[in-house]
Amino acid sequence: MQELHNSLSQRFGSNQVQIMERNNDAFFLIHIPGPKELRILMTTGLSDHRMNVHEKHTGEEWKELYFLIPSYWDLSDEQDSNMNWVFDWLSKLKNYIISHDTWLGHGHTLQTGKEMNPISPNMKQNHFILSEPIELTVELAPIQLKDKSIGFLALIPIFADEMDYKQGKGTAKLFSKFALQNITEKLDNFRSTALKTRWNFFAK
Repeated sequence: MQELHNSLSQRFGSNQVQIMERNNDAFFLIHIPGPKELRILMTTGLSDHRMNVHEKHTGEEWKELYFLIPSYWDLSDEQDSNMNWVFDWLSKLKNYIISHDTWLGHGHTLQTGKEMNPISPNMKQNHFILSEPIELTVELAPIQLKDKSIGFLALIPIFADEMDYKQGKGTAKLFSKFALQNITEKLDNFRSTALKTRWNFFAK
């Protein structure tokens, strides 16, 4: 964790990288100054664990997960269920990967639970899709340490119909839909589904 902290501080500036603690877990909070005023909330310690990836994904064993937080979110309010879920999900997935000796990669999806309830009162999505950086391709390029390359995976909330589309059409086509509407990993309380109408399984 310390090596990664040092590398992130060199990349973004030491005053832009903080450690936040929540629910007995630690997170990187990285500020990206400028017109967008973005913030990255990232796991710590996941990249200390070598993920048990499939053979064809050799080189993707070390990752950290993140959410791209919009400027209007107040992460300091621990009682706000519209915002504090980001901490819970990062911890939950990190601990799941480590305890089950498994892995997550680009295009993997997961539901919010058996009942598939909305993520929060404001976020009506009930699934997540893992993605390599989209808006932060440059900022979150892999970091090379002594013996490993650490990559970064964004958690993107998706709607039930987007999940259906991904299962029927594939990951690439869903991300193409996202690109057409400028949907990235940045969290957005106000976004609607990328599918304007009920998608047609046989449509191209």
